[in-house]
Amino acid sequence: MINLGKLKEIKDLRKVWPHEAVDFTPWLAEEDNLTLLADAVGLEITVDETESSVGDFNVDIYATETETDRKIIIENQLEDTNHDHLGKLITYASGKSADIVIWVVKRAREEHRAAIEWLNNHTDENIAFFLVEIKLYQIGSSDIAVKFEVVEKPNDWTKEIKRNTSNSPTLQARYDYWVAFNDYAFQNSAFAKQFNKRKASTDHWMTFSVGSSACHITMSQIRKYNHALVEWYISDDKELYHKFYSNKAAIEQEMGVQLEWNELPEKKASRILTYKTVDFDNKDTWSEQFDWMMDMAIKMKKAFKKYL
Repeated sequence: MINLGKLKEIKDLRKVWPHEAVDFTPWLAEEDNLTLLADAVGLEITVDETESSVGDFNVDIYATETETDRKIIIENQLEDTNHDHLGKLITYASGKSADIVIWVVKRAREEHRAAIEWLNNHTDENIAFFLVEIKLYQIGSSDIAVKFEVVEKPNDWTKEIKRNTSNSPTLQARYDYWVAFNDYAFQNSAFAKQFNKRKASTDHWMTFSVGSSACHITMSQIRKYNHALVEWYISDDKELYHKFYSNKAAIEQEMGVQLEWNELPEKKASRILTYKTVDFDNKDTWSEQFDWMMDMAIKMKKAFKKYL
C-alpha cells in the first residue's frame, strides 16, 4: 500500500517572512529564488538593486531583463492588494522608466486584477504589467515549498498584434518559428528537464537560464545568413570567459563540435557559439532544426556548467 502525504497550503506568509523589506525582499533577490519568479512570468531577470530609491520612496527590487536591457520593477506585498501599493507601482514605474512591472502579493483582489488588466490593454505595447500571487505549500513536516502563480499578465496575442502593426513578414516569421519551437521542444522530456519554457516573441533570439546570473544560453534565428545559432553568452565577466577558454579542448570534445570563441574586447560581453545553415522558410525541416538546437543547448549546458 502506498502512503501519500496531504498537501496543505500555508495561508500566513509572515510565518515564513515576518517582514517584507527585511525578510522577503532579500530572499526574493537571491538568484535561485528570483529564478522561480522569472520562470513564472517567462522572463530572464537580473537584479540591479534592492530598495532602490525613487524620490522619497524605495522600490523593492530594481532589475533588468537579461539580453534586452529592459528595466523591471518588482513590488512586494505580503498582504492582499490595496490602492496604496497600486499607486506606488505607477509612481515607481514612472520614476524608473520601467518597461516591466511585477506586483508580487499574497492575494489579488478583483478590483486590482481588473486594474492591471486595464493597464495592459491601454498602455504602450512595450509596457508589461504582471500580478503574481505567492503560494506556500507543505506535506506533513516537510520543507515549505513556494510557488508563484501569475493571475494577470499582458495579453500576448494583443501585444504581438500591436508590435506587428507594420505587418512585417520578418517579425511574423520569427514569432511563428518560436511558437513552433516551444510546441515541439517542450514535448521532449530531456529538453524540458533542462530548460524552462520561454515566451515566444518577435525577437530573433530566445534565452534560457543555466542557473547563473553571469551567463545564459541563447538560441537565435540569423535569417540574413540562414544560420540557426546556439551560444553560451557571458554578459560581463572576462575572467569567467578565460576560465572556459582554458578548458576549450575538454568542452569541445565533450560537445563533439568546434565552437567559435568571441571575447568581444570592445564590449563587456563574450560569446561562445555554434551554428548550422538551415532554411527557415521550409517548415518541413523545422523539426530537424529544432532537434539540432535542442541537442546543442543540452550538450552546451552540461559541458560548460562543470567550470562555473
